[in-house]
Amino acid sequence: MITKKIRVYGIVQGVGFRPTVSRHAAAAGITGSVCNKGPYVEIFAQGEEKCVKDFLERLEKQPPKRAAILKINTEDVKEEEYGKFNDFQIIESEKTKGEIFVSPDIAICEECKKELYDPKDRRYLHPFINCTCCGPRLTILDALPYDRERTSMKEFPMCPDCASEYEDPATRRYDAQPVCCNDCGPEVYLTGREERGRAAIIATRKMIHDGGIVAIKGIGGFHLCCDATNEEAVQRLRTLKNRPAKPFAVMARDVEAVKQECLVNEVQEEILDGHQKPILLLEKRKKSADSTGLCKSVAPGNPKVGIMLPYAPVQMLLFRYDDGIQMPDYLVMTSGNASGAPICRDDKEAVEELSQLCDLILSHDRKIRIRADDSVMDFYKGEPYMIRRSRGYAPLPTMVTMPWKGQVLAAGGELKNTFCIGVDGRFYLSPYVGDLEDLRTVKALQETIHRFETLLEVEPEVAACDLHPKYNSTVVAEELGLPVVKIQHHYAHILSCMAEHDWKEQVIGVAFDGTGYGTDGTIWGGELLLADYHGFERMGSIEPFLQIGGDISAKEGWRIAVSLIYQQTQDKEQTMEIVKKLNLCSEPECKVILAMADRKMNAVLSTSAGRLFDAVSAILGIRTKSTFEGEASMALEFAAETYEKEIWEIDEPADGESTPDEEKKEPEDRMIMKTGSLIKYLTEKKTEGIQAEKLAYIFHQKLADLITDGCRKIRKKTKCNCVALSGGVFQNRLLLRMVEEGLEKEHFTVLRHHLIPANDGGIALGQAAYAMQYIQEGK
Repeated sequence: MITKKIRVYGIVQGVGFRPTVSRHAAAAGITGSVCNKGPYVEIFAQGEEKCVKDFLERLEKQPPKRAAILKINTEDVKEEEYGKFNDFQIIESEKTKGEIFVSPDIAICEECKKELYDPKDRRYLHPFINCTCCGPRLTILDALPYDRERTSMKEFPMCPDCASEYEDPATRRYDAQPVCCNDCGPEVYLTGREERGRAAIIATRKMIHDGGIVAIKGIGGFHLCCDATNEEAVQRLRTLKNRPAKPFAVMARDVEAVKQECLVNEVQEEILDGHQKPILLLEKRKKSADSTGLCKSVAPGNPKVGIMLPYAPVQMLLFRYDDGIQMPDYLVMTSGNASGAPICRDDKEAVEELSQLCDLILSHDRKIRIRADDSVMDFYKGEPYMIRRSRGYAPLPTMVTMPWKGQVLAAGGELKNTFCIGVDGRFYLSPYVGDLEDLRTVKALQETIHRFETLLEVEPEVAACDLHPKYNSTVVAEELGLPVVKIQHHYAHILSCMAEHDWKEQVIGVAFDGTGYGTDGTIWGGELLLADYHGFERMGSIEPFLQIGGDISAKEGWRIAVSLIYQQTQDKEQTMEIVKKLNLCSEPECKVILAMADRKMNAVLSTSAGRLFDAVSAILGIRTKSTFEGEASMALEFAAETYEKEIWEIDEPADGESTPDEEKKEPEDRMIMKTGSLIKYLTEKKTEGIQAEKLAYIFHQKLADLITDGCRKIRKKTKCNCVALSGGVFQNRLLLRMVEEGLEKEHFTVLRHHLIPANDGGIALGQAAYAMQYIQEGK
């Protein structure tokens, strides 16, 4: 007879871990106990050595479906220390300090789906059906350990039948905290109207069927929903949301419906129908002009569509219900928020912000404690490539094996904000918060930070934030009453990539994005850095240019284009002639930009790669303006990809052509990638009538060559052989592939993002990692 004390760390709360352990104990023939301690599950296993060994094997190889075991610690204990166990018991949760792991929300499981549509089941058509394997977690959580009284389900006492299942180890709902049924659970209703329950769902389905728009409360917030096959309904939603072109997310009835509209490989199908159910960016199928399905306005001019499957029972009921209404296979399911504001999570917010955007609001009375927008995932070389990390993934920690000790908070960036809490080597990146230009989002950030600090039981020693003095995220960090550490934006990008890979050595960081405040007070965004956790050195950048027009220049790429052309010609008349040929803007508009450039009025020196992409898109006649962030750059990428698919061989640009900027002396502090020469070449070829798609491809190829060449020069100087690629420009998969393959040909080790976004949604991780190193050094 032996006794072992086992501690299991990871996602072990809210996933049916204790019931599974109890079943394994019965199967292995051992006695003992299992207890949820908060940070871990503690098990005592007593029995014959072979039985205990069998139990441990089952524990490792057959954990609950939704668990994520990060480590198991096992130690022998003496029987007299804990006594003899007569049976195997599940002990009430106890609170203990230590490593904490919070489960994200989990999509509805197959068993619950079957019960949902089984007329003989007592949870038939129940909008809140869940079990040990599925349902809300993070979004209903008040505190740990994860038990009903510490969730928003505490307001719904269980009926005798639900209580019986909850207490019976033989059932699928044993210890399932959100368990409920039609008799005792939350209820759906229409705000401002009488319909509740069944009547509310039927009214919602009828409204969507008839071409209306409905705001629907889900797990982590509200969505705005309409028929994605109805051009008129989608156009109306675009008008109401003031969103002329940005793609809408779509929810499809099932996998087969997705395959009707999109190309889906095995890896994508597994994630599409898995327990996290993010929005996947999938390539559209080519269809005949008269084919039905998704209307063009869902994702205009985009070869991909963002698509997901229902993950909450109420969403499944939108597609299938016993009311005889024939619903479409596809619904627009876009975040329910006013432009710039966080996703709405309660009736007050929904009525204030969404009632002007929709015909009905379908809500429910289960409170959402923490907002969780849908995660968005692209694919690169057959692997997930995260664009927005939120529901289903946050707040799973990134683990770093540096010997760090301490607690830090990083406030993140201004756009696509997420924050990060670091505890020793664990970094908890929050769900997506939003853009902090809106004060409602700032308030949501402050509130969510406070809730996370409570959940994770942390008292940060320092707050980390961006270097930009006017960012609202910086203000939030400064108001926390902690010592503040400011981290340069692009350096934080590179550190986030290093932390995701648990990379400890120095790297050459290629940080390409739209905007970041530089240490010299100018705008950076096309940077080559030499970086490690101690600090960085700016080794190179794209060629600086005047970014004219302030914030509007980020939306109107033609302004940057005029500035770049003027920088090359150094001649107003010649510039105006080229601008006229390219049809970039009117003559008066051009004169204004040139005058502002001469006087340096509302003009700042910039090395923004994002603005360079916008300018090239304008020069090539693809997009002169953007209605949403990245629109012109995306169109440029799509044009280049179209060309690549059609033709594999291209004429090389005439390398070595003499252009004015090649004679310019490089600044003493860094190497300059000659993007000016590239602009000159593209401008000349476009005015000669060369195909825009071909020039878009050449731009990507030559920019990738400049990056590779820059890294090679830095390696020669520093002997550093590892390159980390980060920043929102690397959401461009064509550029990413060209750069990665170019570097690999030169035998570099290349780090790129996977499940942490390359965009500003990931920089809080880099900020937190730097802050953690900072407190180790006792600065």
